[in-house]
Amino acid sequence: MNFQRLAAVSRKETLHLLRDWRSLTLALAIPLLLILLYGYALTLDLRNVPTVVWDQSRSPESRELLSLFHSSPYFTVLAYRDGYPELQYDLDRGRAMVAIVVPGDFAAKVNAAKPVQIQIIGDGSDANTSRLALNYATSIGGIYARAVGSEQLQLQGKGELKQPVELEPRAWYNPGLRSQNVLIPGIIALVMIVVAALLTSTTIAKEWETGTMEQLISTPLRGPELIFGKVIPYFVIGIIDVALAVLMGSYIFDVRIVGNTALLFAMSSLFLTGALFFGLTLSIKLKSQVLANQLAIIAGFLPTLLLSGFVFAIENMPLPLQFLTYIVPARYFIAILRGIYLKGIGLEILWLNALFLAIYALIMMVAAHKKFSFKLE
Repeated sequence: MNFQRLAAVSRKETLHLLRDWRSLTLALAIPLLLILLYGYALTLDLRNVPTVVWDQSRSPESRELLSLFHSSPYFTVLAYRDGYPELQYDLDRGRAMVAIVVPGDFAAKVNAAKPVQIQIIGDGSDANTSRLALNYATSIGGIYARAVGSEQLQLQGKGELKQPVELEPRAWYNPGLRSQNVLIPGIIALVMIVVAALLTSTTIAKEWETGTMEQLISTPLRGPELIFGKVIPYFVIGIIDVALAVLMGSYIFDVRIVGNTALLFAMSSLFLTGALFFGLTLSIKLKSQVLANQLAIIAGFLPTLLLSGFVFAIENMPLPLQFLTYIVPARYFIAILRGIYLKGIGLEILWLNALFLAIYALIMMVAAHKKFSFKLE
């Protein structure tokens, strides 16, 4: 391989990128927009669920219970209603996600230490939000029940109610359970797929469509020199995007790297190499910018979004899809990113994921080399 010719191809591709503002915008601006969009809009936290209440009891006891919902960060009590039709009206129109119904005999049963049922109605059309909201509501009900039970025992002179087993839950590595701490590392993988696969998927196809490939063939340039020369500018842009994503995650979303930053960039380089040659392979094989772009989205972007564990837990997927995730490189890269970002662990634990990324990069490099025929057809 002649490094002078390699540098010439790389310089040519860099100049083309600088002159083509669309490609440069796609390479730099869109990843930043993705980080902002997913960082702010995509959240796994449940907050301020719109709630309506029908309090048939209208007693101090029911107000004490409902005050727990008012003070909870998970619920926002919008209004009090006077019947099921009004509750249904709010739920049908999406004004509320949860409705609470307190029965008329609530105070009497509480004071008599009898069981009483509080109806919590969730909007099942949004199953995930409804399930979480109902769980939080059940937890609030449990807090109230324990408080009432303890108060009644004190009135009877039997002391406070003590739980035989008291759980003390703690979340390591992400104590506040902030969804941004989990999502920002995944967004980095998503950004790299956009930059790498989508941009390089058109680079060789463009040479064939514009007729410049014939000119390149007539030069002393060899196939590997063209392939690597094309990839180098996009590799540099990809690393710049990783740096921007890390800085934005740190200063905008307060998600800081606990582990080794150099290791994070090294693993990003490995994943980026595989993604670049994946896009290049599509470009070489299809020789059409439109088709290569479409296939890059289907085979690169969508699996990273849906099958990598970025948003949806792999353990909750159907078994066939769980097996399918093993061939999605982003699965291993996101595991590495979260390990470095949140746990501060290194290759002594993450070596297997790193090995899979290295194999992926090697396979893509070999595939691009094998698919490229540096001759006129």
